[in-house]
Amino acid sequence: MAGSNLFTGTLDLLILRALRGGSDHGYGIGAWIRETGGDVLSVEEGVLYPALHRLEARGWLKSQWGRSEANRRAKFYSLTASGRRALAEETARWTRHAKAVDTVLSSEGR
Repeated sequence: MAGSNLFTGTLDLLILRALRGGSDHGYGIGAWIRETGGDVLSVEEGVLYPALHRLEARGWLKSQWGRSEANRRAKFYSLTASGRRALAEETARWTRHAKAVDTVLSSEGR
C-alpha cells in the first residue's frame, strides 16, 4: 500500500487516538503514531492529510490555525464530542476484530 503501511480502516482510529489527549497538527499526529508504534507504523503526508480532512468532514475533528513548535503556521486538529464517541466505538470494533484474527491465527487449522 503506497504511502502507508497501515491496514485499511486503522488510520482513522489511530488519528482519533492521537488526539485523545488534546490538539495537534498533522506532522505531530504522524510523528506520534510512528513513535508510539515503535517505528513499525508510518503514515505519509499524502495519506494523513486526506484522512484528517475526511474526519473533519464527518464531524469527528475540528481544526483551527495556530503556530507549531517551530513557530510555523499550522492547522491544529482536535476531537469533537462526536469524535470522542467514534473513538470509543471504533476502539471496541478494532478490539473485537483483532481478537478474532488472533483466534484464527492461533488455531490448529484444518
